[in-house]
Amino acid sequence: MGDMMEKLILEDIDIYRVLSSMHEGILIADTTGKVLFYNETQARIDDLDPEDVIGKRIIDIYQLTDDTSTTMRCLKSGQAIMNEPKVYQTRFGKVANIINNVYPLYKSGILIGAINFCKDYQLLEKTIVMGHRASKKKKADNGAQFHFSDIIGSDPDMLNAVRIATMSSNSPSPIMIYGETGTGKELFAQSIHNHSSRREKPFIPINCAAIPENLLEGILFGTSKGAFTGAINKRGLFEQADGGTIFLDELDSMPLALQAKFLRVIQEKKVRKLGSLKEQDLDIKIISSVGQSPLEIIQKGALRMDLFYRMGVVFIMLPPLRERKDELNELVRYFIVEYNKTLNKQVTHISKNVSSLFRKYHWPGNVRELKHVIEASMNLIAGGSTIRFAHLPSHIFSFAKKILPKQFEAKASNTQVSSKDIFSSDLLQTQAVNERQIISNALNYTGGNAAKAARSLGISPQSFHYKLKKYGLNRKEFRSK
Repeated sequence: MGDMMEKLILEDIDIYRVLSSMHEGILIADTTGKVLFYNETQARIDDLDPEDVIGKRIIDIYQLTDDTSTTMRCLKSGQAIMNEPKVYQTRFGKVANIINNVYPLYKSGILIGAINFCKDYQLLEKTIVMGHRASKKKKADNGAQFHFSDIIGSDPDMLNAVRIATMSSNSPSPIMIYGETGTGKELFAQSIHNHSSRREKPFIPINCAAIPENLLEGILFGTSKGAFTGAINKRGLFEQADGGTIFLDELDSMPLALQAKFLRVIQEKKVRKLGSLKEQDLDIKIISSVGQSPLEIIQKGALRMDLFYRMGVVFIMLPPLRERKDELNELVRYFIVEYNKTLNKQVTHISKNVSSLFRKYHWPGNVRELKHVIEASMNLIAGGSTIRFAHLPSHIFSFAKKILPKQFEAKASNTQVSSKDIFSSDLLQTQAVNERQIISNALNYTGGNAAKAARSLGISPQSFHYKLKKYGLNRKEFRSK
């Protein structure tokens, strides 16, 4: 890694290629406001052809002046302009609603231009309103696709969480869900909504970690015309959720100043658009989630104590997977059935060694990680019916060295043993070493037959031979004796 970093010369980077492929709109202008660079994303936002923009001045392209253009203001002051919302029109009448970040460009201390990063307001709102995970089930019109029947397992703590959630679903009191990442907090929130009398109304999930502080009021509360330059009348997410449920994921990621504003909405059940004097009554069910114990995040100062008391009237704790080991086989079977349909496979079970590893692994990503491990493993099975060590993703082995029985290590030292469940403890360090061992295992299993080994791993013969050369492996050394 060190050698690679030493060879990295910033001047050699094709910066134009990077800027051209960015999801943000990028515009670069010289000190006169003439556009020198204009990427495809910005072209889509403006609905303009880059060829019609390059070489022209900003005020000739947009219905803006030197005072209303953020780029021209940056060029005039030499100072950056951060997260400024703006509504503007092109000369052809296209209206754009954006968030602007503009930075001055200097060379040897002299201002030579400015670069404008532009994000479409609607796209930003979509990243804040969390996307639902892919599902074979038809997506509900209300935005919530999960029900309590989708929760797998018979663990007493999980059943108690379901009981509390079910009983409180029709209560007007706020609900707070506490669980580590991947334990199913959004699944519970959607199930609560679909079990309630609000099920016909919207379910709006919001990722609090994705909300820029200075944009909160505009996105959550809505805006009124004239609230800021170019502002339009727009409903906020609270208003859109009226009559339904709003789910605030990672509540402890919300800045404290914003928590105070949100607390007022909860207490008064009213919302006022940015720039408006009129308050609107709200009828919403509020569900929130935190990934750490409330005591810890309150002590760290990440969550206001008064907000916790108001949000945690009903408190639901979701157990981590490491405390639900008796349910592992049930969950594994469920995901295997799911991905057999999705990936068109015929997998039936996991090997005893993989089962032993799963029971001893600490599962930091919980059920979500188990689901992804099963999916990744089944992608590497060509025609077999059993998930083995050779099919597991490499990250799971970072913990395996400490927990695998000694007999596995003894087997690993014998390179002539034909087994898809054998691997060297050296693979624990890097993904490359892991891949080399997986290829060795496949060759061992097929007696050095490269074509069969490639098929067992689900890769092309060309790719397999490339990897043999890459890792210095000779298939003849694996021929059965």
